Amino acid sequence: MGVTTSQQELVRFLEDRFACAQACTECARACALRASLLDPDGTQNQELVRRKGIMCAEVCDATCRVLSEQQDQDEAGVRMQLEWCRAVCLECAHLYDQQPDAEAAATACRDCARACTDFLASLG
Repeated sequence: MGVTTSQQELVRFLEDRFACAQACTECARACALRASLLDPDGTQNQELVRRKGIMCAEVCDATCRVLSEQQDQDEAGVRMQLEWCRAVCLECAHLYDQQPDAEAAATACRDCARACTDFLASLG
């Protein structure tokens, strides 16, 4: 007896959910680290980048928590959280593109945004 399509879809859904949560965790870690490296008394642009990094870390952390909850969830709420996370990650990646030695953080942000997009697609 083979695996049914619905079982395969469920496995794929859970894999996508896990991959998205994992990307959010990596992005949160990278953004928190990047924000900690910037001088809070530095230039106005550095302060903007630092704040955006902290915000991105917090949004990714919250998204990871939402994805980790097993009880029934409001799909519209999950979608909204994923879309918010994707938008913040892309903004943060753009800011990091303009910073020296921030390539790893920018990549983590883009990977997270892509994982959010992929998981949104699996929601149908």
